[in-house]
Order: sequence, then structure tokens, then C-alpha cells
Amino acid sequence: MRSFSLASACAALLLTSALGACSSLTIHRDTETSGRFESTGWAVTLISFDIPKSSKDIARENASDSRLTNLRIDTNETTPYFGWFDWLLDIVGVRYTKITGTWGFPAGKE
Repeated sequence: MRSFSLASACAALLLTSALGACSSLTIHRDTETSGRFESTGWAVTLISFDIPKSSKDIARENASDSRLTNLRIDTNETTPYFGWFDWLLDIVGVRYTKITGTWGFPAGKE
């Protein structure tokens, strides 16, 4: 019977987190040529390395890959955020980013 060491357990957790990095994209159509979107992403940070990349980059790339015309970001929220103490999350942490905005050309503004 094999026993797992703490290092191998941590490596398995990080590999699972890296492979299971999540992102989502929701698109709402307001008119035929415009609407709203919401893109989210999360990432694991270990010793200042974001795995697989920063949650903000994941959410932005997810929105960009939608190929929506005239994409504009209104809000960009990353949690948790501790201000000056945010460096604590650079040791070990999980971050979640939510980006919302508009796309397209509203009626009467083409």
C-alpha cells in the first residue's frame, strides 16, 4: 500500500486546479445589433505564479474570443482584494474575476 506525501498531494491539487481552470461567458441581446455580456474566470496563485494565467486575463480573453463587435468593458471586479495586503494572496490563493460590458451598436447610433 502506497502513502502519498504532502508534496505529491499538493502537486495533484495544483494539477487539478490548472486543468480545471474555469471561465464562462454569457451574452444577452438587447437589440438586433447590440447587447450586454458577462465574462468570468478564476485562477490559482502559488508563489506569485498564476496557474494557468491570471483570472483577469482569462476573463478578458474569454470575452475577446466571442468576436463580438464593438466590445466595451464597463466593470472589472477581482475578488478577493485586500488592498495593500493583497501580497498575501501571491503566496497561495484563488482569485475570481467578473467582467461586464456592452457590445454592438445601439439602435440609432450606427
